[in-house]
Amino acid sequence: MNKKPDKQTDEILEHEEAMIPEEEIEAVDEKVEDYEETGDIVDEGYLDKAAKDNMEALRIENQHLKDEYLRALADAENTKKRCAQEIEKNTKYAISSFAKSLLNVADNLHRAIEAAADNTENCKDLLKGVELTEAELMKVFSKHGISKMEIMGTVFDPNFHQVVQEVEDKTKPNGTIIAELQTGYMINDRILREAMVVVSKGGK
Repeated sequence: MNKKPDKQTDEILEHEEAMIPEEEIEAVDEKVEDYEETGDIVDEGYLDKAAKDNMEALRIENQHLKDEYLRALADAENTKKRCAQEIEKNTKYAISSFAKSLLNVADNLHRAIEAAADNTENCKDLLKGVELTEAELMKVFSKHGISKMEIMGTVFDPNFHQVVQEVEDKTKPNGTIIAELQTGYMINDRILREAMVVVSKGGK
């Protein structure tokens, strides 16, 4: 498809057409040489018009090239910004797969704490060790932008939660999360894993 010429291009072409052909310029040069040799008068108005037409064409072409340069510079700057955004995004979410694998470790640590808490007399030291391990893991998660979803008592959101069971409870608004079967996690502003929840039904 042929590109439609812009206004500046049209102006340049018009002035180029108006410029004196090389043959005429050569003829003028010959007249100047004749004048220098014989003293014959050269039409100065003719020479002035030729010079002005050429200068105007060059001015328009220069402006056109300047505009092209500024557009190319703007495109380059936009490309630079897009690349910087892509690099930032890749840096923030590069560990997503690895982090998701570690969530099962976090789940098992939490289950161990819950199990040991029921038998604190025999598992007191074990419980403390597991709690410290879980706390350290949470610090590592936090350092890399990974956080637990705090959802208990909130209304179910299909973008973040997966309903596993509904329980009749007229004392709570319909769809209120009343139990969390699997903890949900975020990585920065993205979902790393949906929360698996139990919600109420029958309420207003």
